[in-house]
Amino acid sequence: MISDISYLGMLGNIDPLYLIIMGGTMLLSFLVSNTLKRRFAEYSHQPLPISGREVAERMLRDYGINDVQVMSVPGQLTDHYNPANKTVNLSEGVYNQRSVAAAAVAAHECGHAVQHQQAYQWLTLRSKMVPAVSIANNMLNVLMMLFVFGFFITQSPLLIWAMVICLAVVAGFSIVTLPVEFDASKRALAWIGNNGLGGSMEQEKAKNALFWAAMTYVVGALSSVAMLVYWLMILLGRRD
Repeated sequence: MISDISYLGMLGNIDPLYLIIMGGTMLLSFLVSNTLKRRFAEYSHQPLPISGREVAERMLRDYGINDVQVMSVPGQLTDHYNPANKTVNLSEGVYNQRSVAAAAVAAHECGHAVQHQQAYQWLTLRSKMVPAVSIANNMLNVLMMLFVFGFFITQSPLLIWAMVICLAVVAGFSIVTLPVEFDASKRALAWIGNNGLGGSMEQEKAKNALFWAAMTYVVGALSSVAMLVYWLMILLGRRD
C-alpha cells in the first residue's frame, strides 16, 4: 500500500500545469454531466403518447431503413448505434419510456442509422479511425500510469513522441465525433418536428436535452486537445 507521504511525493513530481488541465477538465465534465442528468430526469416526466422503442422504429421506417434492429440494453444513458451489427441500442428506461427525453434519445440514435445509410462522410471517417483509437487508448493507459507514478517519461524523447502521437489520434477522433453527434441531433429534431410529436414546447425540451448530451462530447474534445497541447509544449521545449 502506498503511504500518504509517498502519494504526496508523487503529486509533487507532476507539473502544476498538468494538474490544472486535469482539474479544470474534470470539473467541466462534472458540471456538464450533472446538468445532462438533471435535464433528462426533468424531461423524463414530460409525457408523450409513444415509447422510445416506437419512436425509433417509426423513424427508421420513415427513412426506409429495414435492416436495423432496435434493442434494449442495460444501464442509464448507455444508448448508442452500432454500425457493425446495425442495431439501435436503447437503455432500458428510454426503450420503454413514453417521454420527451426518451423520444429525443431514440431519434438521435436513429439519426446515426440514417447517417450510416446515407454514407455520411464524418461517420465513415470516424468508423475508420476506431481501430487506431483503440490502440492509442491502450498505449496511453500505460504511458499515463508511468507518468503519474513517477517514471519520468518527460526525460525520454521517444516516450514523449509516443504520448504526442497517441494523444493526436485520440484528439482527432474526438473532433471528428463532434459533427457526427451534432448532425444526428439535427436529423432527430427535424424528424420529431415533422411528425408532430408534441408541441413546440416539447420540441424545445428535446432540443435542450440533446444539446447537453452533445456538450459531453465537446468537453471530451476540449480535454483531449488541451492534453495534446500540453505534451506538444513539452516536446517543443525539449527541442529548443
